[in-house]
Amino acid sequence: MTTIPMTVASDEAEPPQVDLQVTCDAPGVPAESEFVRWVALAAAGAGKELPLAAEVSIQVVDESASQAINRQYRGKDASTNVLAFPAELESLPGLPPGSQTLLGDLVICAPVVAGEARAQGKAEADHWAHLVVHGFLHLLGFDHQTDSEALEMEGLEIRVLASGGLGNPYEDRHLT
Repeated sequence: MTTIPMTVASDEAEPPQVDLQVTCDAPGVPAESEFVRWVALAAAGAGKELPLAAEVSIQVVDESASQAINRQYRGKDASTNVLAFPAELESLPGLPPGSQTLLGDLVICAPVVAGEARAQGKAEADHWAHLVVHGFLHLLGFDHQTDSEALEMEGLEIRVLASGGLGNPYEDRHLT
């Protein structure tokens, strides 16, 4: 896999641009400004240098689309809350090396988000925020395949969400 070369950005750099596409008619999908805010929080809190003029694409889908994409790319025949597809391009044609701006794509299933929020007793908007931050961190290379990776990523998610005045999405998880 090819990684995205990162460019040092100043403290005044713009947060990543968000290309939002809502392809389903589901209630409770947040306004585009909320997606932009959550991506900006994650970008600011991730501790990684981003390309100047970074961009992320977010597609909000229904369960059948989520299931089809999950089956095609992960071999799992079920819908899921968020899928992250990091860009694997070194540079777009015509741009100098190191200027890659596309970080990747997130696919978020609106009905799954709503159902999980209800089942977990969370405000739906808070769950959306968590999943956008979670997915964005995947685009930056964070993962949770091992216990140590999961602890690092969950801790970062908690700090990022707290920086935006949002609660700990893991506080009600009971470890036995």
